Amino acid sequence: MRPALSFPLWVALLAAGAFPVPAQTAAPASSPSAAQPGQPVELDHVVASIGSNVILQSDVQQEMRLSALEPLQILPGQNTPDDALRRLIDRTLILEQMKQQMQPVTTPAPEVRTSIDELKKQIPACVRFQCETAQGWDNFLHSSDLTSEMVEQRWSQRMAMLHFIDLRFRSGVRVSPDQISAYYHNTLVPALAKDHQKAPPLADVSSRIQEILLQQQVSGFFQEWLSSLRDQGNIRIVDDAYSAGLNASPSSGAAQPSAGPSGSQP
Repeated sequence: MRPALSFPLWVALLAAGAFPVPAQTAAPASSPSAAQPGQPVELDHVVASIGSNVILQSDVQQEMRLSALEPLQILPGQNTPDDALRRLIDRTLILEQMKQQMQPVTTPAPEVRTSIDELKKQIPACVRFQCETAQGWDNFLHSSDLTSEMVEQRWSQRMAMLHFIDLRFRSGVRVSPDQISAYYHNTLVPALAKDHQKAPPLADVSSRIQEILLQQQVSGFFQEWLSSLRDQGNIRIVDDAYSAGLNASPSSGAAQPSAGPSGSQP
């Protein structure tokens, strides 16, 4: 099976609570620390709306936790609340396009399980947790405050989205083995070393690197399309804690296709 294309959809690419939910009315914003005795404390609130969809603060927090599944793309410093919200916004916009074009937004369970088995070989922390064992994988998920159900749901949607983008943008694009090797030695290994992590063997991550490089080559097409979705998406940031710039066209934030460890990530 061809490895899934790892687009940073994630101002959108992609989890249980991170999925768009039906429009709802935001509760009046209030800080827990400012709550008076006897008054209810707000535990969650709407931070952004995209058309009839809303994104909650809990969705942003979960998106940040799910970044543990993408350590080769969402590198240290690229997982701020603004970055996570960008990924959620983009994912919502792309999912709406998929639904409009009657494309599946999930992936068959056997394919998801196979892809997650490959994923375990690509996460540096999995060496320490021994993720190839059921207990080791459970320990890794627990350390990131994740559950297997959450991961499977995210990965199912992610694979469907990347297949959709693959069909739309990747035709005719090729990456050579020399380009993969150069990215591994010159970009990935130094980036992980700065975070005191050891890069997995090249053979284990070459397919993922190939997809990252493919992203770079098609990023112009993808950016133009995503920018048009954003322009038409009626995006509104309702929480002042988030950057007002998230309403605008993508700049250097995570909404863009990944440019690798030195570039931006959704």
